[in-house]
Amino acid sequence: MSGQASGCGSLMSVVVHGDSALNEQEKELNQRLRRLYPAINEQETPLPRSWSPKDKFSYIGLSQNNLRVHYKGHGKTPKDAASVRATHPIPAACGIYYFEVKIVSKGRDGYMGIGLSAQGVNMNRLPGWDKQSYGYHGDDGHSFCSSGTGQPYGPTFTTGDVIGCCVNLINNTCFYTKNGHSLGIAFTDLPPNLYPTVGLQTPGEVVDANFGQHPFVFDIEDYRREWQSKIQTQIDGFPTGDREGEWQMMIQKMVSSYLVHHGYCATAEAFAKSTDQAVHEELASIKNRQKIQKLVLAGRMGEAIETTQQLYPSLVDRNPNLVFMLKVRQFIEMVNGTDSEVRCLGGHSPKSQDSYPGSPRTFSSPSMSPSHSTNIHSLALVKSSSSHGHLAGFDSNCSNGVMSNKTPHQSHCHKHQPSSLTTPDLNSINNTRSQQPNIYTSNDVDMETDRCSNGVSELSSNGFLNGSSKHDHEMEDCEAEMEIDSTQLRRQLCGGSQAAIELMIHFGRELQAMSEQLRRECGKNSTNKKMLKDAFSLLAYSDPWNSPVGYQLDSIQREPVCSALNSAILEFHNLPKQPPLAQAMGQATQCLGLMARSGSGSCAFAAVEDYLH
Repeated sequence: MSGQASGCGSLMSVVVHGDSALNEQEKELNQRLRRLYPAINEQETPLPRSWSPKDKFSYIGLSQNNLRVHYKGHGKTPKDAASVRATHPIPAACGIYYFEVKIVSKGRDGYMGIGLSAQGVNMNRLPGWDKQSYGYHGDDGHSFCSSGTGQPYGPTFTTGDVIGCCVNLINNTCFYTKNGHSLGIAFTDLPPNLYPTVGLQTPGEVVDANFGQHPFVFDIEDYRREWQSKIQTQIDGFPTGDREGEWQMMIQKMVSSYLVHHGYCATAEAFAKSTDQAVHEELASIKNRQKIQKLVLAGRMGEAIETTQQLYPSLVDRNPNLVFMLKVRQFIEMVNGTDSEVRCLGGHSPKSQDSYPGSPRTFSSPSMSPSHSTNIHSLALVKSSSSHGHLAGFDSNCSNGVMSNKTPHQSHCHKHQPSSLTTPDLNSINNTRSQQPNIYTSNDVDMETDRCSNGVSELSSNGFLNGSSKHDHEMEDCEAEMEIDSTQLRRQLCGGSQAAIELMIHFGRELQAMSEQLRRECGKNSTNKKMLKDAFSLLAYSDPWNSPVGYQLDSIQREPVCSALNSAILEFHNLPKQPPLAQAMGQATQCLGLMARSGSGSCAFAAVEDYLH
């Protein structure tokens, strides 16, 4: 019995090790394909990754994840030839596409063909013999271009050789390589949507394909860089003619409006002055938007909502869905321990529980026991016992502090009415966490604190902050209570504060009530429903940061919220929701997508973001 158990254990170990190796190979493949074909969206245009078991002749056998091809026919006449196509055609947006085939065995005669074919081409043939089929054959070294008659092209190939096929979708040509050396152009004027294809004809022939699973023998990346340079030179050399001055003025206006849109006050003023332009928004208005943006990007959603309500009360009244989105984000920041409402309740809440741009992600949260996690989750989803005759959170005396009558200059470290969550529950939650061993050292938290507030660097390149060296005075509330204690630093729910967890649970109930009120008054909203479900799902995990929904806690998720709020404020002032520069960027991106769908391979090397950088 013990021998059987030992054998089972060994078998399980082999299976687990095998799965791990496969996952690593898949990860390596994905990374290589992203590096080679950055313009490809595989959701729309999948790349060839293996041979198709459905698109082959019956004499072809597949193995090793459909990458190895062997011949299993009679091999007596050319009528016994057999081919197989890849799972997908080559997308035009690849620009330059490449795959390699290793000859494992040339078999009896080495009648092997490597090349390309269109969907529907007869698979009872070697590639190159029929219309819209192209191949390089190993027995004679000839190239076959949609014809049974070959042309002298390159050397023969046999067991051990690696043959590469490169398709240039910019000039619609194809060349082959042998053991890493280019053999020159084989075909021109290729049609779009061709599939990698391989054909065999005699017994014993075996080949392995490499669609990116392993490093290529030929340096295809160097060839890609060569063509990328050519395309960018063409873009640089685009003639402007006598309209250069007109274009320059238009670009200056676009830049100016972009700076104003994102609240770069000082830069916008300086740029407008140097280019003799007028700023079409009052400076005070720009600074107000900038202040709100800073609060959102710092994770201080309670203060951001309150400031918005004070500065733009009618905006809040007319946009209930916007307010709901902001409050859901506030709930997420409460879980994260970064919202001011919960940070001021924790004595040693870390300055940065989430990971900000440029900060190393070295934290590994101690785990909460599943029973405590479930306890919190169930409490969060319980509806408030009292009926709500208004949208939760809109009462000026609301316990979440958002709608209190105090000004932003007042401290946010006030007390809140307790919810029904009991003290023993809270103690058990936090005692479990406090009993975890302290696995952090001062090196684990290499956060830049100079010129920072709430863990968000003033030099952040997220496109919203203004690069000023100091926050407004309003951003410094409770700062003295937020010092990092490196000996106790650990990522905990709501910063580890019992009162903060209680407040978060209470806030969640109000959010649920607000969702129901919105649904009654405005109808069903699938976006709001999913948003709230995802936010509440954070409480189902002992370590929300490393959970499937943990992406919500990343600071980068604040940027869409910041952008939506900023656009709403601008629209409120009858200003464009989106700056013309962003619209032009979006239009260029759409244009590149249209080029890809129409088969123009040069779009692979014309990405707007890459070119600007």
